[in-house]
Amino acid sequence: MPFTRKHQTTLTVLSVIMVIVLLIYTARIYSIQIINSDKYSSNSKGSTSSRTAILKAPRGEILDCFGRQIAANRDGYNIVFNKAYVKENLNDIILSLVNLLDEKSVEHKDRLPLQYTAPYDFKPNESNAKLIKTLDLAEYATADNCLIRLIERYELENYSLEEQRKIAGVRYSMEIEDFSISYPYTFAEDIPTELMRKILESHFLLDGVSVDVVPFRYYPDTSLAVNLIGTVGPIYEEDWAAGENYKDRGYAFDDKVGKSGIEYYAENQLRGTDGEITYYLDEEGNIVDTEITKKATPGKTVMLTLDAKMQRTVQDALATTVRELQSKGGTAQAGAAVVIDVKSGGIMTSANYPTYDAATLSENYDQLLADPTKPLTDRAFQGVYPIGSTIKPIVAAAALENNLYNTSETIFCAREYRYFDDYRPSCMHYHKHIGLTAALSKSCNYFFFELGRRIGAITMTDYFKQFGLGVKTGVEVNDSAGILIEPTSNGMGGDTLQIAIGQMNAFTPLQLANYVATFANGGTHYKATLIDKIVSYDMTKTYDDCKPQVLNTISLKDSTISSIKTGMLSVTVDGTGQAALGDYPIKLGGKTGTAQVNGKADHSTFILFAPYDNPEIAISVVLEHGASSFAAGSLVRQILDSYFVTSENTSTDIPPFTVIS
Repeated sequence: MPFTRKHQTTLTVLSVIMVIVLLIYTARIYSIQIINSDKYSSNSKGSTSSRTAILKAPRGEILDCFGRQIAANRDGYNIVFNKAYVKENLNDIILSLVNLLDEKSVEHKDRLPLQYTAPYDFKPNESNAKLIKTLDLAEYATADNCLIRLIERYELENYSLEEQRKIAGVRYSMEIEDFSISYPYTFAEDIPTELMRKILESHFLLDGVSVDVVPFRYYPDTSLAVNLIGTVGPIYEEDWAAGENYKDRGYAFDDKVGKSGIEYYAENQLRGTDGEITYYLDEEGNIVDTEITKKATPGKTVMLTLDAKMQRTVQDALATTVRELQSKGGTAQAGAAVVIDVKSGGIMTSANYPTYDAATLSENYDQLLADPTKPLTDRAFQGVYPIGSTIKPIVAAAALENNLYNTSETIFCAREYRYFDDYRPSCMHYHKHIGLTAALSKSCNYFFFELGRRIGAITMTDYFKQFGLGVKTGVEVNDSAGILIEPTSNGMGGDTLQIAIGQMNAFTPLQLANYVATFANGGTHYKATLIDKIVSYDMTKTYDDCKPQVLNTISLKDSTISSIKTGMLSVTVDGTGQAALGDYPIKLGGKTGTAQVNGKADHSTFILFAPYDNPEIAISVVLEHGASSFAAGSLVRQILDSYFVTSENTSTDIPPFTVIS
């Protein structure tokens, strides 16, 4: 039939009607999705239920005093189960993932205290009480009883015995960690990139499984100041609801927390504030929308008083010194060195030898623990040593301040001190008439036997305390108070003489350095500290500009300070420290010391402040069984080089919060 004008008119009318209908629908859609989107979105969410999950916040960084990274963050990949997307085939998905990770030799979380291979007995040295309680079994239940109940509980009857153990390990871990929409379950942490890609490629077969990018703790130098920086690790079960009570403090069970050192001490500052993502579900439990309802806030950054470059130099120099002594037949086996800012108490360096690498700490822990040289011990802060003649400047200060000696007097050193009939110790040399400067320079024991007897044990002990010996320094991480005898009377005979030359009592290298700093600055005893300031993660805001804290002020006359400093200068110019430091281009004040150890070579100690005229730093070095002061003095020289070269080459025009390499 031919196409007529009537047909054309009908087609035109229909086309116009269709265009009008399309325009109406388009306008309606535009109104819903664009103009009134907030209203309809709100109404949609209001008609559904919602669940909230956590968005992990990055941990704050730890930097040195110049902004160099000591503990930072890097991105890694976690395999995570999200309850909102889990289907009925959860067991199959778990088995697929476990087999995939086993194939790649990647560990996954399994907190079931049953062995991994048949027969599935309880794991040795692990508690099974929680498992038995969770499964509502009798206290005497066997491993077989538990496995049978697990198979029933998680519907594993159609799997092989090996598969049942694999799946049950994950399902049990999920259960005790409260796996839910609000608490996603981390199945494996920090997986390799290759495995991440493989899982993403198979995501359509793994309902409820995602690979999340999360921040992981990263230490650019894994052996730098490890005792001080500390470690980060998982929350132990005993600390979850009790102990540290992380649960009530708002932590998730799979969070990482500071376990030791600054990581532990500054946990409240370093910890970020997690964000939240909200899932909106329809009546059948399907997710219809998601929304980030709270952004994650990174933790604060902690800037330390440590100088990372100097720390590395001193650690290496200390290790080299001990090894060289050993190679020459010496008995030195360990040591420590501390450098403190004289004007603030800030710890610039704290080195130990032997030490360990944090990257391999877990796998080598048992071996390190059994090592007779005790590499896990922080000798600088917790090692307690008799400090020998390095105590003599305090003894001299006590005598001068109490008018028991004046600098015009000489004491006749007859080598053997015969004041007491029943105890007659000897000096190393026969010095004849000797004054304070020479007594410090030559380290005359006879001179200080006499001063100690005049002062008495009680008064000397009081001065030791004022200088911070025998009491904790206040530093943020664990330190020892040392060993300080509390005399009941000044008349302790031979003990008093031994106290006066640095025997009987024992102190830490940190206390020793802080005492030198206190003397060098004129008597202001600062709290030792590792933290310089707390700043924002992006370093644009300061929350706490940690000011130096004065613990006490020692009343010392200018003449007392001047007289003792003169003697300490002589130590480095023509005294017992001359061999190591006599030609140093900067004037220095120091004191050597050797402390007797029964049946072994003496400990070697050295204290120093520099520069002499306007002190900036105080140094202490202790070499266990180092025998002579020369090795300790040589190490002090390397520390001085490290500090003054750094000081001269560091611009004072660096803007605040600038990170330098």
